[in-house]
Amino acid sequence: MQHLRRMEDRVVLLTGGGGGIARGVARAFADEGAKMILTDIFPGGMERTKAELEHDFGTEVFTCVADGSKEDEVKEAVEKGAAHFGKLNVLINSAQTSASGLTLVEHTQADFDKAIYSGLYATFFYMKYAFPFLKETKGSVINFASGAGISGKPGQSSYAAAKEGIRGLSRVAANEWGAYDINVNVVLPLVMTDKLAQWGQENPEMFRKNLDEIPLGRYGDAQKDIGKVCVFLASYDAKYITGDTLFIQGGVGMKPSASPALAEKGSRMKLIKSFSTGWSFSDL
Repeated sequence: MQHLRRMEDRVVLLTGGGGGIARGVARAFADEGAKMILTDIFPGGMERTKAELEHDFGTEVFTCVADGSKEDEVKEAVEKGAAHFGKLNVLINSAQTSASGLTLVEHTQADFDKAIYSGLYATFFYMKYAFPFLKETKGSVINFASGAGISGKPGQSSYAAAKEGIRGLSRVAANEWGAYDINVNVVLPLVMTDKLAQWGQENPEMFRKNLDEIPLGRYGDAQKDIGKVCVFLASYDAKYITGDTLFIQGGVGMKPSASPALAEKGSRMKLIKSFSTGWSFSDL
């Protein structure tokens, strides 16, 4: 059966292009024929993604180092990428960092700012400067949020605030930009990553408990599960979908309350401290 290649001749800008989840999403779009603009604050991982896409798919990739929290750098990255390819069809905001593992009262303003500027402000800046190009192509925006905001995960106050802010921003844009045939949606992924795999090896009992809470019984694959849904949202088949939040979590989104595995305070705090290095179970 012939491969559809739904993104043929389309240009996709993906933030956080050096990250593991973003790399999987980039691979899904490259496999469908997209040309890619990758941005990241760190060039190393982004350039590895670029080389991988070029080697595996023959994809044309433009990269730009940019700090999403700095408006002038975002403006330059968007304009350079769009100028390189002559257009922009899809914007995907996946970049985010935070001080995960700190309780609300342990957060300093600097900790809180880290999440808000790298996530909410970055998404705002990229959407603002991508808009003129998306207006021309009647394009699509896909923003990444997290179950941490939906369920109020302990130890994730700044991260959850940033992600829920992104969801609100996305709904407003869906209303304002609908007149230009730009659709804006949000995805909440649950993904297997190298860090999660490592944590599972170090904490096999808790890993098993968390896995048991996923109705489909597994963590998502960044390319096959998350990336392919993003491709659909960016395709013409999904043009009548806007302002929505899609849970790509193997059924976990059906359970708004915290996992029973976290019900006891001791277990909950153990999980918080296990993820004190700046990443969280809820966005994996």
